[in-house]
Amino acid sequence: MSLEEAGVPTVAIHTHVFARLAEAVALAGGMPTTRQAYVPQPLVGVTADGLRDYIHGTDPIHDRPFMQELIEGLSAPLNDNDLNGVSFERPTEKFLEPDTEDNLRQLFEDNHWTDFMPIVLPTEERVAAMLKGTSHAPDEVVGRLRPTAFREFWEFTVEKVAVNAVMAGCRPEYLPVVLAHAASGVTARSSSTTSFASFSVVNGPVRGEIGMSDGIGAMGPHNHANVSIGRAYNLLSVNLQGGSEPGDTYMGSLGNPMNYALTFAEAEERSPWRPLHVQRGFKPEDSTVSVFHGGRYNIAGFGPRQTWAEQFKRAFAACQHNLVPTLIVDPITARQFVDLGFDSKEKLAAWLAENGTLPAREYWDDLWVQTLQLPMARAGVEPFASKLKAGPEEEVTLFEPEDINIVVTGGETQGAWKLIAGKLTKEATISVDEWR
Repeated sequence: MSLEEAGVPTVAIHTHVFARLAEAVALAGGMPTTRQAYVPQPLVGVTADGLRDYIHGTDPIHDRPFMQELIEGLSAPLNDNDLNGVSFERPTEKFLEPDTEDNLRQLFEDNHWTDFMPIVLPTEERVAAMLKGTSHAPDEVVGRLRPTAFREFWEFTVEKVAVNAVMAGCRPEYLPVVLAHAASGVTARSSSTTSFASFSVVNGPVRGEIGMSDGIGAMGPHNHANVSIGRAYNLLSVNLQGGSEPGDTYMGSLGNPMNYALTFAEAEERSPWRPLHVQRGFKPEDSTVSVFHGGRYNIAGFGPRQTWAEQFKRAFAACQHNLVPTLIVDPITARQFVDLGFDSKEKLAAWLAENGTLPAREYWDDLWVQTLQLPMARAGVEPFASKLKAGPEEEVTLFEPEDINIVVTGGETQGAWKLIAGKLTKEATISVDEWR
């Protein structure tokens, strides 16, 4: 669209599963008749001959030869529809028509407003009771979300977040934590074909105030606050960003069970290290939510035992090469690492970054490294440019130490640890206190 605005005839090429998204982006950008051409999905893993067949074949959306779509899109003159732009509104009714409970539940499911588990119907009275959990006005704007980059943002209010908190079964005292999630700008329902999910960590006094768990089963379905807050975050990510409907606004090929809920508290009092929110610049007495985006892989282990170094090298080598892991450890494991000389999270993260390596040949053979990091390497962007200079069997590091986060939680029944794909951006630790 930017090229068209600059007077350069352009055709955008997509795979066919993204036709709805491409049309929505063009509409939101004020150019609904932007020329689009389509080839089949997938591209990944298709041979050169197969890709060539796409080009010489039929556009699966327009049912015409692909090259015909391309040539006509570049050469056909613009018409009045192309030049007039577009304006539109997205009106929504505040209330549904009264109906039976069963019919309303079915309506919510039919419209993909739920996670297909039973919900608490958000009646006017229940939403009003939920809103008592915050001093903020119901019509105050909390933030904006979208299911993927380039799709239009949806703006939403405190009241709309409260509706989803009711649906998830939250209590009013949980609402500030849910609002902090919503204010992060990070969706829990990304539309990537790679089945992203998000998880979140709560720090500070609010953990005890609302009865969150950082003990036995903290990451499982064993605590009302943990589960309902995480579920509310996922539900609001569906309903306040324009949907999460397979084949339309959700494209995750395998899907992800973390899209139900994964929110837990850090065991600050039983950890030998600084808590996450203090590392992020907050005071110990502050309450925060940190939202991690990724969730595509999960590697688990126990220890550290005698061969811990070799074990962690293997575990980091098994991580997806472009998606930084978050290390989650039971307090037992944290204390064992301290006994090994790692008296801070930062020291352990530095060791993991230095020793989490692969031969350059394996690193550059990764699909997403080739897609995302290789162009930056060729453009001279570090640290990728230096990795590109390495010989095929030379070891290269996978992650930077400042990107690796470590969280302590668990009930001390086992010295366990997990690596979960999870990138935490600078802006993704949000104050809960600001939403009280």
